[in-house]
Amino acid sequence: MAAARGLGWAGAAALAALLLSPVISLGLAAAGGGGELWPHLAAYVLPQAIRDTALLLAGVGLLVIGLGTGAAWLVAAFDFPGRRLLEAALLLPLAMPTYVVAYAYLDLMHPLGPLQAGLRGLLGLSSPRDLPLPDLRSLPGCILLLGFVLYPYVYLPTRALFVMQAGTLLEAARMLGAGPWRIFLRIALPLARPAVALGTGLALMEALNDVGAAEFLGVRTLTVQVYATWVNRSDLPGAAQIALVMLACVVALVGLERLARGGRGYAGNARRAAPSLRRRLSGWRGGAALALGAVPVALGFLLPAGYLAVEAWRRIGGSGVPDALGAQARNTILYASLATGVTVIVGLLVAAAPSLLGARAGRVLIRAAGLGYAMPGTVLAVGLLGPLALIDSGLFEAGFASLSVGLGTGAALVVAYALRFLTVTVGASEAGLARIPRAIPDAARMLGRGRFATLATVQLPLAWPAVLSGGLLAFVDIAKELPVTLLLRPLNVETLSTHLYGEAARGTYEDGAVAAVLIVLIGLVPVTLLLRLDRNALTRRG
Repeated sequence: MAAARGLGWAGAAALAALLLSPVISLGLAAAGGGGELWPHLAAYVLPQAIRDTALLLAGVGLLVIGLGTGAAWLVAAFDFPGRRLLEAALLLPLAMPTYVVAYAYLDLMHPLGPLQAGLRGLLGLSSPRDLPLPDLRSLPGCILLLGFVLYPYVYLPTRALFVMQAGTLLEAARMLGAGPWRIFLRIALPLARPAVALGTGLALMEALNDVGAAEFLGVRTLTVQVYATWVNRSDLPGAAQIALVMLACVVALVGLERLARGGRGYAGNARRAAPSLRRRLSGWRGGAALALGAVPVALGFLLPAGYLAVEAWRRIGGSGVPDALGAQARNTILYASLATGVTVIVGLLVAAAPSLLGARAGRVLIRAAGLGYAMPGTVLAVGLLGPLALIDSGLFEAGFASLSVGLGTGAALVVAYALRFLTVTVGASEAGLARIPRAIPDAARMLGRGRFATLATVQLPLAWPAVLSGGLLAFVDIAKELPVTLLLRPLNVETLSTHLYGEAARGTYEDGAVAAVLIVLIGLVPVTLLLRLDRNALTRRG
């Protein structure tokens, strides 16, 4: 037992050191730039970047709370024609990377694009100047775009909480004569605060991590400035200094999320609401509810995905499939699959660490695993340069020069992906293992099976739906990850996301439409499986 605990603390320390190494490396890189860079950054770069970032996060936060919570209550508390389809469709924007949506809307809403051209035709106008529409290339445009793509992060946990708690709450509240609005405002919403805070925190992390959509729309966030300072100006110390400011923003976001939750947790024994407890909406009320719920799905998925599909069909019909597209799709799936495999295995071991290596060491491991997701991709990529270079030096001195893991290698990209999204699989595996009664692994141990054998042959088969859901969610996130891929991908290797980013930067939108559709399709497969797993889990608990 003492040896196991020692191994647990050693593993916890190693993982924590690996996850903290980017932060330490950032500090060293920032200090190595000298004091002459900071005055320029503080005077000309940071004020606008901090202002734009703060306004963007505030706007996106308010929008995802309104959309996610409203949509969750709509499908949990009311029954209307098309509700089950809408309940699943509201998750579809998860498959849409923010930069893909920005890419589609920039072309769709261009003065010479199909939307404005159609409106001018209906109104009998001939010149684009006769129909002045709000410019999407603005901070409000970026807020709207990100909000309609990221609201599922709030919708998914909030809907699950509403569904699991609504059974007893609706019965009691209706017996006391409360209407739907009063139930929502006085009972459901306060109890849903932990889920809303958690989902909003995740959505804001994704908004802070975004580089493609913000850059396309002309919003100079801290993330965009890190990328521009490193890649465009070849100024790594300056990028590290801005990245440290981003870390301060992340710490503030995490603190606000915990403050918003207020120490509240989830009720685990509430029974699922029976369909009869939902308020039935028929006629025009049912149609209005369906139409209202379909708005975020249309704006966050159907409209951009449909437009990209049409443009991709035209591109293929006119010029055929681009020659390099097959290799780019293979690269995307290959690196996402490798990183997902590593992340699932490590995430399962970390989640099981309290039982494998001791409670205290396990808690340290689980907390350390969350550090990577708290760091935006640009911050993680810049911070990994130093640690990966040290590992490369050690491998070279040990005679393993062919096992390079430094900048420009596939191993560096897989490591960065795994560190960035480890907490996704840890959380899913932890939830799955927690549902297994303690008597089952205890019985296996009494029958002579070791801790790892019990995990592999008893606990994993019982927890596999949760483990699989974590892997699917990690795969979706990895496949559409842009900042890490842009900064750490191997030399002369393109993925679908980097190809699309390059086409959008050059303004050749029609050439990137096929890649954008493939990114969406790759993301739709795991999202569809995730929907099935989520629905089966709710059914089993009902």
